[in-house]
Amino acid sequence: MSSSPMKRDITLFGGISILTGIMVGSGIFFVGSYVLLRTDFSVGTALLAWLIGGVITLFYGLIYAELGTMMPEAGGYYVYLKRAYGKPLAFMSGFTNFILASSGSIAALAIAFSLVLSNVTSATFGFAIPGVVQIIIAAGMIALLSVFNFLNVRISTALLKVFLVLKAIPILVVLIGGLIVGEQNVDLSLSLGGESLFSFLAVVAFAVVATFWAYEGWTNLNNVAGEIKNPSRNLPLSLIISILSITALYVLYNYSIVNVLSISEIQGLISNDEIYLGINQAMAVFGTLGMYLVMLTMLISIFGALNASIMAFPRVYYAMSKDGLLFKSFSHLNEKHKTPTYAIIGSAIMATILLVFGLDDLISLVAFGGLVFNTLIFIALFIFRRRSPDLARPYKVWGYPLLPALTIVITLFLLVALFYESILPSLIGTAVIVAALPIYYFINRTKTKV
Repeated sequence: MSSSPMKRDITLFGGISILTGIMVGSGIFFVGSYVLLRTDFSVGTALLAWLIGGVITLFYGLIYAELGTMMPEAGGYYVYLKRAYGKPLAFMSGFTNFILASSGSIAALAIAFSLVLSNVTSATFGFAIPGVVQIIIAAGMIALLSVFNFLNVRISTALLKVFLVLKAIPILVVLIGGLIVGEQNVDLSLSLGGESLFSFLAVVAFAVVATFWAYEGWTNLNNVAGEIKNPSRNLPLSLIISILSITALYVLYNYSIVNVLSISEIQGLISNDEIYLGINQAMAVFGTLGMYLVMLTMLISIFGALNASIMAFPRVYYAMSKDGLLFKSFSHLNEKHKTPTYAIIGSAIMATILLVFGLDDLISLVAFGGLVFNTLIFIALFIFRRRSPDLARPYKVWGYPLLPALTIVITLFLLVALFYESILPSLIGTAVIVAALPIYYFINRTKTKV
């Protein structure tokens, strides 16, 4: 097992807090609208998409658990790609995440926070926050939480634990209230709409891709594997417990909404761009108090996800810098706090630049990059099993080789579906990935000359 120059301060609960802090962010509150739209408001099909999205994410997590316990180092996916395929492809992944995907996640969460804050001021004081001011608020949140993560990982994980409890209680209250009070006759049949089985599977695939923004973040615990206590136990347990719990939460939360609001009501809300269905559900169950409860929960939830993202992503840039593939300063650890100071700063700057993009574009860019490189990471599991059969594996993925192989096939299918559904963001993501390769060789050539 590799040693780490960083402090191993993250416990099992800390690991669960990091994952749930990132995963239960903005997606739980608005992605359900897009899933219903993509399934033509078939509740049964929509809930099936949420369940499939969670099961696929669990498969992903199981593969990452083996890789993370085998190589418990800071850097996560970058380390796996480097050892399986070499530095060029690992650089392409890390570069894409730095330029678009990971920084885009931070930017999207910061924008989502300012949008919800604007909804709060509109409901409370009758005015919405202007767009320019929203961008300033988003940039301010990135800067503030970057400072927290610079000071000490303990401060950051402590915040995650606090916010996990603060957001879990109201979400569960609203969920349980909707299950108890709701009187809708929910139709859970799987509607084919008179179309072929292939068309139905395509619809489900598009809906599953939409759920991935809500499930996004499951990879990030591996980024801080070098700071986890007893990683051979706590890393896989954190992944499994978190993903199973969140899958159950998402399915039940979305069921509770349709148990309170009729499909015609939901269609009317979405047609008016009111995608935060949980607000209307809470108002129906608890009145105005419920509306404010959900809005406050949304702010807390997004804040926690943003904090966890700002903690996890710079660890990859730290690992890349130690290999000489990013700014040398990114490999610097603060002597007192043992945190990657300049990697955190660089991540904050890149995320702030991406605030010029809209939320929808950022979500698509994040999903595309994840599907491309995660496919390669899952294939890497087979490479490591063949190349290094005697390497210590404190945890082995269930159902090998069938489950990892099935996961790869499903991911490729979802990638094709996303490319078809969101062509422009997919092309932008492809262009960045392709551009990364000549940049890598340019950096290598420059280093050789020096």
